[in-house]
Amino acid sequence: MSDEDARDAAGPEGVRLQKVLANAGVASRRVAEDMIVAGRVRVNGAVVTELGRRIDPETDLVDVDGTAVQLDQSKRYVVLNKPTGVVSSMNDDRGRPDLRRYTKDWPERLYNVGRLDADTSGLLVLTNDGELAHVLAHPSFGVTKVYIAKVEGRVTAQTIATLTRGFDLEDGPIRADKARLLSASNAGDGSLVELTLHSGRNRIVRRMMAAVGHPVVELVRRQFGPLHLGTLPVGRARELSKLERGALLTLSRRGAGDAAPTESQETE
Repeated sequence: MSDEDARDAAGPEGVRLQKVLANAGVASRRVAEDMIVAGRVRVNGAVVTELGRRIDPETDLVDVDGTAVQLDQSKRYVVLNKPTGVVSSMNDDRGRPDLRRYTKDWPERLYNVGRLDADTSGLLVLTNDGELAHVLAHPSFGVTKVYIAKVEGRVTAQTIATLTRGFDLEDGPIRADKARLLSASNAGDGSLVELTLHSGRNRIVRRMMAAVGHPVVELVRRQFGPLHLGTLPVGRARELSKLERGALLTLSRRGAGDAAPTESQETE
């Protein structure tokens, strides 16, 4: 153990910031020191440039170049490509296939962030970080989701304009943040539409597309906030990369400063 390690281990005032960054996998201590001196590191929102700064990794929040650093190694972040036919529950009381089979490889008790209908496949986040789950799942925080919908009929440019302009459903007005036509059959027997939404209302994509005359045949969520499904096969789960964790935690910390929401969690 080096002299610095010994001082950090024994010091009640905390751990040196450069050591914390190195332990978190951000960079070596020497490079972390350069980052600190360059003003690239913030602790609890304030830029730190002195190398002697000590922090408490359990309570202090650190970011580098505006991206949050995960210091609490007890938190786990997993992305699942949920298949159709699986309900978004850790213990379904009706005996249907649930999410437990996809969390057995991790010792922590993981929970799903929001829900996807049994008939909807795609990106679902699993974590034991309750604060992050709250921010990601709640529609009032405005986290966007991107869906690919296979729908009946030939979708026109006018229909895409209607989706982005907005219209009324039985539970109030709705509009897509973005919408684009990916493909349409010349025979009129089907189209692919990409929708970006931050709404968390129940079965919102299916209801929107039905309202404009194009019921959904298949629905996949490809993106959730900063996370992308990528090439992850259906039915497979993986831990987030360091960059993905940083993007997710940055989003969570921004949302945590907002007023407490009152609406229900999102479901699609």
